[in-house]
Amino acid sequence: MKLIIAIIKPHRLDAVQDNLRDLGISGATVTEVRGYGRQKGQTEIYRGAEYQIHFVPKLKLEIAVPSEHVESTIDAIAKGAQTGKIGDGKVFVVDLKESVRIRTGQTGRDAL
Repeated sequence: MKLIIAIIKPHRLDAVQDNLRDLGISGATVTEVRGYGRQKGQTEIYRGAEYQIHFVPKLKLEIAVPSEHVESTIDAIAKGAQTGKIGDGKVFVVDLKESVRIRTGQTGRDAL
């Protein structure tokens, strides 16, 4: 099992979610986050004054999948999130040692 963590632009969530749904992935956790990378923030204009935003709003998706679905899940996220512009995001894959469905007590892959 793997935990896929993706950082994407907020306006791309619907496209990513549609792609994941097409794969049969029915669950994900979405968190509003702020951060920066090579983008180094962005410049905004408010009431005629220009100011720098150092932490850009993003969304963090966390999706647990069986190991054999990792590549297709990454592809679905990348295709849905890609705009071709700086700041499209990143995808990280982490080994998932165990999972437990609290309601039923199922463990491992059955809990996904």
